[in-house]
Amino acid sequence: MHTTAAPASRVRIPALATALLLWAALSGCGAGRGDDGAPDPGRSATAAHPAPPPAHAGFDYQIGGAYPPPDGVRVLSRDRAHDPAPGHYNVCYVNGFQAQPDALDWWQRHHPDLVLRTGSGKPVLDTDWNEALLDTSTAAHRDELADLVGGWIDGCAEKGFQAVEVDNLDSYERSGDRLSRADNVAFAALLTRRAHRSGLAAGQKNAQELLPRRTAMGFDFAVTEECGQYGECGRYAEAYDDRVLDVEYTAEGLAAACRAWGERLSVVRRDLDVRPAGEDGHRYERC
Repeated sequence: MHTTAAPASRVRIPALATALLLWAALSGCGAGRGDDGAPDPGRSATAAHPAPPPAHAGFDYQIGGAYPPPDGVRVLSRDRAHDPAPGHYNVCYVNGFQAQPDALDWWQRHHPDLVLRTGSGKPVLDTDWNEALLDTSTAAHRDELADLVGGWIDGCAEKGFQAVEVDNLDSYERSGDRLSRADNVAFAALLTRRAHRSGLAAGQKNAQELLPRRTAMGFDFAVTEECGQYGECGRYAEAYDDRVLDVEYTAEGLAAACRAWGERLSVVRRDLDVRPAGEDGHRYERC
């Protein structure tokens, strides 16, 4: 799932977004708690291992536009162009492996070598979303991309987010064999290290086939689309100790996820375009 925020034209300098405190031992590897029992966004495990979102928490997926969190929501994802919601655990959406549709011209002007290309020199596209794939095929490209995308991640921390989800980890599937799983695993590791240095937990977005590489990639939790619809929730739950934020887009998917995993994972149904509340077509349901 993708939004339309264009990349900033400069890399932001990392800042200490929040003071990192010792994580409350009461919740094991879960997030710290405030006085009301809700996750305390100001508490993290350590600088090296920031606190992931709590398991089985009310969740909303707002990457298509921010709006006041519904009652009972403790964790939400928002696009990096938006601000986090105070008093909640906020996950920052970053499209790290592909170019937003309205950002391709920026990439072509400033970093044309980082856009994956066909033999004739045309950008390789994710045709479902009209997004050009970024070229993670060499260590030099990965390092340069990590500086750029890392600047956006730093910006998430500066705004006060507690975590980041990096979308399109599975771009190699749409590359026509120009990219490999190993390329994207290596790039993911660079981004998770950058997130951890900025005090953010890092979420694996989809790509269940890469779960055996989760240690190498360094992710702390998962954000899944339709794991209930496709019977994949169990693999993510096992890999990330139930710290899974699942977005379903159909009634059948929501029913399947809630029936099997509603007591363990954070599950929400949204409309496919993740429209903000108040817009025609907006849909929001939880187990």
